[in-house]
Amino acid sequence: MALADAEALLRNENGIATVVSILKKRFGDNAQTGKSIREQHAHTTSYVPNQAPDLVVFAESVEDVQEVVRLCGEWQVPVIAFGTGTSLEGHVNAPAGGISIDLSRMNRILKVYSEDLNVVVEPGVTRKELNEYLRDTGLFFPIDPGANASLGGMAATRASGTNAVRYGTMRENVLAVKAVMPDGRLITTSKRVKKTSAGYDLTRLLIGSEGTLGIIVELTLKLYGIPQAISGGICAFPDLESACNTVIETIQMGIPVARIELVNQLEMQAMIAYSKLDYEPAPYLFLEFHGSETGVAEQAELFGEIAAANGGGAFKWTANVEEREKLWSARHNSYFACMTLAPGKQSLSTDVCVPISRLAECIVETETDIESSGLIAPIVGHAGDGNFHVLVLFDEKNPEEIQKVEAFVERLNLRAIAMDGTCTGEHGIGQGKIKFLRAELGGAVDVMETIKRAIDPGNIMNPGKILRL
Repeated sequence: MALADAEALLRNENGIATVVSILKKRFGDNAQTGKSIREQHAHTTSYVPNQAPDLVVFAESVEDVQEVVRLCGEWQVPVIAFGTGTSLEGHVNAPAGGISIDLSRMNRILKVYSEDLNVVVEPGVTRKELNEYLRDTGLFFPIDPGANASLGGMAATRASGTNAVRYGTMRENVLAVKAVMPDGRLITTSKRVKKTSAGYDLTRLLIGSEGTLGIIVELTLKLYGIPQAISGGICAFPDLESACNTVIETIQMGIPVARIELVNQLEMQAMIAYSKLDYEPAPYLFLEFHGSETGVAEQAELFGEIAAANGGGAFKWTANVEEREKLWSARHNSYFACMTLAPGKQSLSTDVCVPISRLAECIVETETDIESSGLIAPIVGHAGDGNFHVLVLFDEKNPEEIQKVEAFVERLNLRAIAMDGTCTGEHGIGQGKIKFLRAELGGAVDVMETIKRAIDPGNIMNPGKILRL
């Protein structure tokens, strides 16, 4: 993206002033206008600049959300949903000002249906809170984007993460949602069934809509049985291409890996130093297998054979919980590890996704691009589904360096699109990737604009995200 893409939009000053006054009287201490709290409810991660709302309302019920949305609709004031603020493409910014609805206090787990393997939750419940609650039931929710994000936000951005290669993304794991629409109506998109052919699939329309069509206030999610056995391990490779080819063959062989993560040599160097790992810097694959004790052992052995055939080193795997958790803790802390490569510099985190058959080609070309550009930009990827991330480090006070970084990001996104891939596998469009959406989908964007105008004619729902309207 370019900084220019996070442009300020036209403000409705009179409407905003009126709505802020009414909501402060109605919600009291649950409506805050302090500068610091407003800035905390705008974009605070990665590269997109902060554009704060005019008021933050802490909703505690569906009725609270409906009341705020109805008032904003009446006065044509933007309304932006907020979960935990961990998104990376400016999703929670308020480029036209307006009202941020913080859903974190709507954090009840409403009902666990153990026999049906599903659960109903409010949007403010985080993935860690849900799994802690489920621990004694023998069930778990597998989607793990790394950050302890809210489940409502994860649905709104169609999040995924390290387990997606086996369990899918939020798209596959949300059975139904309740959402407050731009006119304040509450709708339910589906029943609590595994499949349905009843009408338009409004559940999937709202998943990934980034708050631009409605605000999710309840979710019904799929659950899974905690595996009998889990094993994990790590394997070094002489180069990225060998590691990527191993991933491709592993998936093509049908080995049911739960996680298969790729880190390049620079990324691994940072992780070794930050997390005190006893490994040599090289490209690595991190893996995890779920199943029976004999099943995970067989899967690990078969993977080791594939890795060896591609020049990989010994596959060091373990079923020991502490050893596995140390490995995955290092993987989840990779952002902080990367920041130590250039202390004091800003970071831009971006992701793309390509068909798995093009993964090696795309990553190798990207590494070459990084080197020729003179950038510091480690790579980590959810390699099992063709998705990888690049964290670019740069001096935010150096205009030439910013220009170089933005040019690299544009090449990366267009490279992925040219390989029949996408400009974002899981970060979403937000503000940061609007310019690439039409390059990827062409006339389909016109259809999206038609849907947006039909559902939200006043363009009050998170304006300035996904589409330029």
